[in-house]
Amino acid sequence: MKFVARFLKDESGATAIEYGLIAALISVAIIGGVSATGGGVSDTFNTISGNL
Repeated sequence: MKFVARFLKDESGATAIEYGLIAALISVAIIGGVSATGGGVSDTFNTISGNL
């Protein structure tokens, strides 16, 4: 019975899952931002190289 009570009070696994979800959301935001600005940066470099 003590094992079950201790297991139900243990939140270390939940904390690890929360940190994992936060890291996943941050990585999705970074990938989205890089994808959104990647085309503009590529066009800029192509324009510069064409002018050179």
